[in-house]
Amino acid sequence: MPKPVLFVTRRLPASVEVLAAHAFDARLSPSDVPITDLVVRAEGADAILCCPGDVLDAKAIGALPDSISVIGTFSVGFDHIDVTAATARGIKVCNTPDVLSVATAECAMLLVLAASRRAGEGERLVRSGTWAGWAPTQLLGTGVSGRRLGIFGMGRIGREIARMARGFGMEIHYRDMNRLPPDLEQGAIFHDTDASFLPICQVLSLNAPGGDGTRHWLSAERISQLPPGAVVVNAARGTLVDDAALIAALRSGQIAAAGLDVYNNEPHLNSEYLTLENVFLLPHLGSATTETRDAMGRVVLSGIGAILAGQAPSNLVA
Repeated sequence: MPKPVLFVTRRLPASVEVLAAHAFDARLSPSDVPITDLVVRAEGADAILCCPGDVLDAKAIGALPDSISVIGTFSVGFDHIDVTAATARGIKVCNTPDVLSVATAECAMLLVLAASRRAGEGERLVRSGTWAGWAPTQLLGTGVSGRRLGIFGMGRIGREIARMARGFGMEIHYRDMNRLPPDLEQGAIFHDTDASFLPICQVLSLNAPGGDGTRHWLSAERISQLPPGAVVVNAARGTLVDDAALIAALRSGQIAAAGLDVYNNEPHLNSEYLTLENVFLLPHLGSATTETRDAMGRVVLSGIGAILAGQAPSNLVA
């Protein structure tokens, strides 16, 4: 019996490509660059394995070959896929939940530490060859230990960040649609309004999913409610941030520093960020560990295979 045909849009870790080739008739990609002819190259395939930078909107999904019955995404987020359009065509969607929570939380804590302690500025100073040695007032940042951390979006990743932040003695607050049960809350303080949540956030970590419901949630109006000198980090989705509002707040000092791993329109981030010394920038590294990416591959390939076999795997989105 022939294997189902899987079209893979990007180069994947070697171990994942081996698994794909074992389970499927895999059309692997030699490149990390987003492709422009996805619809054409998917001709004759049974499933697509895409990545967050591959936009599968209603138009793209409407043009997919009739043979496509599954779209798997190499990510936990799926806002780059029009799930409603996929469902209307009878196409199932699966993702990679659970396995990247710890790695992404580590990245968020890296952003918190680097932004608060001005690590980006310090690294640039050393590399420039202009560092003149230790000085009492050089690059004074803000301590992390004992500060109030506000987490916007207390899902799996948000809860991992809270777990790690407790090791720094941080006081954990969170904003979400619903309060968590005590065993998941672990003493974190729930807020059901922005008005009670934002003023306590000495450090604000954005961890909500993307999509229309959270688009530009961090607006000028919400920024104005943060305490002066707050630190903002985002390891979730770039669409959560109104760039113009955050940049203005960084310039004025209302926001002392920011740490960003994701961006609107990435990789084409707002160029004004590049002019700001008080922003620590990473190239979407949240899940970028060997162990995590291998696990993501196993999860999404398993999900695609299960759906093609008529089953409903735990990572089925719709």
